[in-house]
Amino acid sequence: MSAWIVSLEGTAAGHQLALALAILAAFLHALFGALQKGRHDPWLSRGAIDLSYGLIAAPFALFVVPWPEPHMWPIFAGVYVIHSVYKLLQGWTYSKGAYTVVYPVVRGTGPLFAVVGAYLIFGETFNAGQWAGVGLLLAGIYGLAVYNLRTITVDRDTLVPALWLAVATGLFVALYTTYDAYGIRATADPFTFLAWFFFIDGLFFMPPVAAWLWLRDPDRPDVGPLMRRGVTGAFVAFFSFGSIMLATRLDKVGEAAVLRETSTVFAALIGWLMLGEKVGPRRLALMALIALGAVIVEFAG
Repeated sequence: MSAWIVSLEGTAAGHQLALALAILAAFLHALFGALQKGRHDPWLSRGAIDLSYGLIAAPFALFVVPWPEPHMWPIFAGVYVIHSVYKLLQGWTYSKGAYTVVYPVVRGTGPLFAVVGAYLIFGETFNAGQWAGVGLLLAGIYGLAVYNLRTITVDRDTLVPALWLAVATGLFVALYTTYDAYGIRATADPFTFLAWFFFIDGLFFMPPVAAWLWLRDPDRPDVGPLMRRGVTGAFVAFFSFGSIMLATRLDKVGEAAVLRETSTVFAALIGWLMLGEKVGPRRLALMALIALGAVIVEFAG
């Protein structure tokens, strides 16, 4: 499969596959965020998810895929640092703000910085039509956040710091998107990067943090339901993060980053269906604007 993926790089078929992978990543990323924000404390949920995908990825990294080339180890060190800071910011954001308010801000900030990063690192450029699409998408995302901010009644006392944290988290979304794209392009086998990414990222940061918080919690949640959520989240993460990483190897990083932010539409629907948060006609109109912006980015290119 690795040879097939590599053979599609820079081709029309690769572009179409990258498009499908970015949209799949959008849906799954919204689902991943809801799993972290849902029933359990976000820190514990993320720890359970990371532990699960780290353990599942370990045998593939150690015994199945080719081992990383020597130049990949400094890249993995950078991946570890960037993703660790991102997880801290994301955990604080979800702890302080309502999901349908902070998630659009995170996802709206990410693609703008990612497009800039793709230009600086990979020399990618957008034409005027694509920038118009980015503008529509960002208007829809931030419009959704502002509307939610005006109408939501949950966690209002911590909403302002949550929004600032959401912006910072979005910056790190862009940073890890462009850096991971650099990493997956730097190795001969893309699945080597993916397996070792999940192995390193999963086991060596959030699980110890979550275990420490769980031990200090006087009202500890049962481990069984928490780990069931962790295993579910692990498989969502494999397909979500794996899809967007492969998309950035197959085609333009900036386009994949923008298309992934249709996750805001899926997040609003998940917030409504899974978390009991209301979705009215204004939200539906703003979600349509997000989708329209993503479509323009794709077809204007």
